[in-house]
Amino acid sequence: MNPPDAARPDAAPPDAARPDAAPPDAARPDAASPQGQDRWSPTWLAAHPPIMRFAPSPTGYLHIGGARTALFNWLLAKHYGGKFYLRIEDTDRERSTTPAITAIIEAMRWLQLDYDGEIVYQFARAARHAAIARHLLTTGGAYRCFATPEELAELRAAQQAAKKPTRYDGRWRDRDPSEAAPDAPYVIRLRAPQTGATTLHDRVQGTVTVENAQMDDMVLLRADGTPTYMLAVVVDDHDMGITHVMRGDDHFTNSFRQTQLYQALGWEVPAFAHIPLIHGADGAKLSKRHGALAVDEWRVMGYLPEALGNYLVRLGWSHGDAEIFTRAEAVAWFDGSHLGKSAARFDRVKLDSLNAHYIKNSDDADLVALISPAMAARLERDLTDPEMSRLTRGMGGLKARAKTLVELSDLAWFYVAPLPLHFSEKAQAILAAKPDFTAAIMADVGGVINELVTARADWRHDVIEGKIRAYIEAQGYKLGDVASILRVALTGSHISPPIFEVIEVLGESETLARINHAIGFLGKV
Repeated sequence: MNPPDAARPDAAPPDAARPDAAPPDAARPDAASPQGQDRWSPTWLAAHPPIMRFAPSPTGYLHIGGARTALFNWLLAKHYGGKFYLRIEDTDRERSTTPAITAIIEAMRWLQLDYDGEIVYQFARAARHAAIARHLLTTGGAYRCFATPEELAELRAAQQAAKKPTRYDGRWRDRDPSEAAPDAPYVIRLRAPQTGATTLHDRVQGTVTVENAQMDDMVLLRADGTPTYMLAVVVDDHDMGITHVMRGDDHFTNSFRQTQLYQALGWEVPAFAHIPLIHGADGAKLSKRHGALAVDEWRVMGYLPEALGNYLVRLGWSHGDAEIFTRAEAVAWFDGSHLGKSAARFDRVKLDSLNAHYIKNSDDADLVALISPAMAARLERDLTDPEMSRLTRGMGGLKARAKTLVELSDLAWFYVAPLPLHFSEKAQAILAAKPDFTAAIMADVGGVINELVTARADWRHDVIEGKIRAYIEAQGYKLGDVASILRVALTGSHISPPIFEVIEVLGESETLARINHAIGFLGKV
């Protein structure tokens, strides 16, 4: 379903979006509409499905903090059958980039966060934003300010010297614009209330009141005619019919100014929820050393979207003691309650453990599809059908050992590695420790394999194990000694899944080829 027409940057605002008209149905409260926190109650939300949005700025890629915000908004909308829109706030033309926009959209797709309608691009709506600012001039809700940058700099310097808060002093608030020089540049400022207070009923932060005297008249339209963020976000949220705004608490102070703008326009103020930001495991502000990486970087490092999503939703929200749950369960449980009031701590160890759980419980064929592109790149060719089959049949013994898809790819590499097989340093040491003994064992095992092939025995790991164990017992060898030699010969490493499972997955011809290769390697030692 498409969003309201006003949310499309190529469409004219509908009548209901004009400042002199009633707000659109999605934003219009009924006669008994409660304020603030009451609109976060499950009863209210069930009767009035919320209209949510995620509005990232494409001045950088989508990081986990933004991903969590998007996820929370998506979950709440899905839980109550509401709407979830994506808006790209690209008004900063110098810093907004096309690659960042593409990365945000791809990250949303990878995290399986679908959105309703078309993406709204904020910059494309600049004319609408400017029209609202000029409309406020006609109602007296805003005024022209001709103060020069030099004047404002002097004002700030004087306030700082006097150790006073730095804010605009309203010097053009009540002056006639005719006092300014002809064609002098000006900005449009909100005529904010100077007495009384502005109260915010926040779902997370609680009810907070700020005296209006502490806030100045913010700029709505710059001298070059471009709208400020504060104006654009209010107009866009109204036109899109946004009823509930859930975002990081770094926007909390902005909400008081935005509330004043809503009130000046006679528009319904959305219900707010400002979530504490994510911190590192040490309690410090989240940085790259903690894991403040772009979502795409987590994908490249081998994390599953289900695992990252499961982990992120638990950073600032809880459902009893549940730690591992499906996306469907998260939708069923996320009703807007149980949001944390303190900063969540990002723990890489917990994320790794969760990712390992999801890998272990993933379908084998799905995992092969995820790791095979990296293997093909390493081989510099597409994988053959026998190689794909080996990976699929061997995945059960591999996936329980990996924390990431990168680790899984490394563990599974020996199943597709071409001859000559690379032997690790430890593997070479095992082969070279007793070369004559090692060569004899590999030759004998090769003979056992040939006997199985000749007898057309079932090629199953239990049959293979029975034959090789019989040989070991007859020779008086230790299973561990023989198994370690075979492991090195067949995988190039001293660690692998159970060796008889490896032999079954590799198949008769590949097993014999690798044994002969190892014997040849010993001949050169």
